[in-house]
Amino acid sequence: MKIESVPESALPALQGTLDASGKRFAVVVSRFNAFITERLFLSACDGLLRLGARKTDISVVRVPGSFEIPSAARTLAETKKYDAIICIGCLLRGDTAHYDVIVNEVARGIGQSAQETCVPHAFGVLTCDTLEQAIDRAGLKMGNKGFEAALAAVEMASLMSAISVPAPGASKGDAGLRISDGKKQVPHPRVARVRNDKKKSNRKNTRRH
Repeated sequence: MKIESVPESALPALQGTLDASGKRFAVVVSRFNAFITERLFLSACDGLLRLGARKTDISVVRVPGSFEIPSAARTLAETKKYDAIICIGCLLRGDTAHYDVIVNEVARGIGQSAQETCVPHAFGVLTCDTLEQAIDRAGLKMGNKGFEAALAAVEMASLMSAISVPAPGASKGDAGLRISDGKKQVPHPRVARVRNDKKKSNRKNTRRH
């Protein structure tokens, strides 16, 4: 089987790097189905450490079950102490509708927390039909989703840092999105537009005086 590489885009793109150095992370772990979640948690921590994070920069919060993950993640994100939150849990389908209700609420809560706090949340909550499926995704046949969540958290933390960095020559109040084309840093169009408006305003004021 021949595997072809993904073609590079001709358009410049801003993207994060897999470097956790100097960044802080919080890991929210569900105790329910601990047989699975502990394996996800250990792999997530392993991923963070391999990418340069220090043990002292990783905070661990344990909650009773997956339903409590969004609340804890939201509280942690609002402290603004962390560059990313990793959410670890495991939900197994049962014979009632309980599973569907919890899955929807957990996914909605984590997504809403990430959007409203602007702190990246990595989704490491398994939603499986059987225990065998969960075991496969906790390090057996399907890799480890905890490790993958750590990679996503590090990359998004790096990306958010890059987005918030002011463009060259910009004031602290300017939006900081920069896109690299390999030769120069291009400011976000909104930043350029604001600068042009300021220049025009200054010219008018100078003429009046």
